Amino acid sequence: MSTREVHEALPVALREAVDDFGHHLASVDNRSAHTVRAYVGDVVSLLDHAAQVGCAAPADLDLGVVRGWLAQRMSDGAARTSQARRAAAARTFTAWAHRSGLAPADVGASLASPKAHRDLPSVLRADQAADLVVSTGDAHAVRDRAVLELLYATGVRVSELCGLDVADLDESRRVVRVFGKGAKERVVPYGIPAQKALDEWLRHGRAAVAIKGSGDALFLGARGGRLQQTVVRRIVAAAAQASGLPHTSPHDLRHSAATHLLDGGADLRAVQDLLGHASLSSTQIYTHVSTERLRAAFKQAHPRA
Repeated sequence: MSTREVHEALPVALREAVDDFGHHLASVDNRSAHTVRAYVGDVVSLLDHAAQVGCAAPADLDLGVVRGWLAQRMSDGAARTSQARRAAAARTFTAWAHRSGLAPADVGASLASPKAHRDLPSVLRADQAADLVVSTGDAHAVRDRAVLELLYATGVRVSELCGLDVADLDESRRVVRVFGKGAKERVVPYGIPAQKALDEWLRHGRAAVAIKGSGDALFLGARGGRLQQTVVRRIVAAAAQASGLPHTSPHDLRHSAATHLLDGGADLRAVQDLLGHASLSSTQIYTHVSTERLRAAFKQAHPRA
């Protein structure tokens, strides 16, 4: 059965609860559409399991029901990353149900989350990143150079880059205002190479493709609309190929920017703020990348390695 069909088959109280929960995530918590879909889908699955074991309302849920649901998903072969997300969705739902008066207690508060396996991110060397950001040669070279320079200079997510408006740039201070996950605003600095590329794009490139419907978008596509994420991914991949590098994504440039900042001595919390990470643990993975680079350099160069 599809998620929609499972949703429609839920007892009324459970169906109404998950609908209200989804509305809360989107309207109050300002979660992204992707997060809302994932969490609601997980909670529908949880409540379907709960209904099958006799629960008719959120108040009937207990920790055993939630753990039983996770165990069932694990027996179906669920990945640890999926299990971690499901546990997070369950905890968020039970906390919301308790605050909303639908449940007498937050039964998910003590639910342990399986740790997701995290591969070290793909990171370019500093010289490789420098080669990549200047490797554009098509008709949109001015725009693409500005896109690549800003991605690497700031470490912004591709969605954040595509959402930028001209007014978000403060050229005098060389900073850009970024709206990240949950509509959280941060200010990120960029360097002189990015400033020069942006100046070239704003003064000579953007005006050539701008149309009435372009609005205030900083980066424009070939038809004058706001630049799409898929196009940015193609820009980065093409630049990597032109530089003789392995396939590279915008997120790889984000990883590279973070790692190079830490390699250069930047404070971990400063990098957390620059990247817009809600938790320091999300940023700490880059310290592992830097450590691996240090170990490799030591092994290669130290006489007593």
